[in-house]
Amino acid sequence: MRKLLNTLYVTSTEAYLSLDGENVVVQKDGEELARYPLHTLEHIISFSYSGASPALMGMCAKANINLCFCTPNGRFLARAVGKSTGNVLLRKTQYRISDSEEKSCLIARNMVFGKVFNARWSIERTIRDHAPRVDVERLLEISGFLHNSLHAIKDTNDLDSLRGMEGEAASVYFSAFDEMILNEKEHFYFKERSRRPPLDRVNAMLSFVYMLLANECASALESVGLDSYVGFLHRDRPGRPSLALDLMEELRCSLADRFVLTLINNRIIKPNDFLQRENGVVLFTDDGRKRILQQWQERKRDTITHPFLKEKMPWGLVPYVQALLLARHLRGDLDEYPPFLWK
Repeated sequence: MRKLLNTLYVTSTEAYLSLDGENVVVQKDGEELARYPLHTLEHIISFSYSGASPALMGMCAKANINLCFCTPNGRFLARAVGKSTGNVLLRKTQYRISDSEEKSCLIARNMVFGKVFNARWSIERTIRDHAPRVDVERLLEISGFLHNSLHAIKDTNDLDSLRGMEGEAASVYFSAFDEMILNEKEHFYFKERSRRPPLDRVNAMLSFVYMLLANECASALESVGLDSYVGFLHRDRPGRPSLALDLMEELRCSLADRFVLTLINNRIIKPNDFLQRENGVVLFTDDGRKRILQQWQERKRDTITHPFLKEKMPWGLVPYVQALLLARHLRGDLDEYPPFLWK
């Protein structure tokens, strides 16, 4: 089983990354702030405008360390990758299936099934743990709708119909999201999903965590030999990691959304961890960004029993395991792709 290594988050907007021997060095204005051995790292995510040296990018590509560049506000910019070492036969199979909407649907519907299944159980967990504080009748109604939609999702063979079902289920699920927020409702509330830009604190958190999850899904797919830019549910678009977005669908509710709810409901994230601009855009403060990244690292270390493999593992390995299961299905070792079904 793959070892879960550390992720280095560089949050200073003026930090520059360079290579010194087998170490990544973080510098600011020519002064060394920190250094870390590369062999202890699996990901480096930089929110700095200053960038990194070509030598470091080359070493990360050679060592298969995911080096990702984002804006200080968390918008993905680019990933530094090296030569593809994936099995060419595996990728050719992936491309052939992606070119067929009918074959793509057989995989995509399992991913959407996992997403809706996990959305329902996220609501059910709120009912179980906080029944006196929530509108149980309304949440049960939404849970019932999601449960009923699973049958239609499993039976569909049309990709456009599947997207329609996924969109409707997501809309119904998000209609319950504000009900699952239990503390400081005057500051943390959810009316609707606003992405670019986020217009409230909850949407700012969701967008930021989704970016982190998408990057880890992309890295997991590349590590097992798949092309993260060629998807089945999300079709090809230049610059979009479509397969990474496919893979993260079933992990949104169980990993990302529950993480955001935990930060709010346990009062880990504070209202003053955000800034609001005159145009309504909500952004993290530097301290807020550092806090959420620290909590994300801790969350990835929490253990879970994988529902398909029946093995205990850290949450941080789940994207890699799902990527591995997808690769096994494409090779013909599994009859169908087993989605991550969380309770």
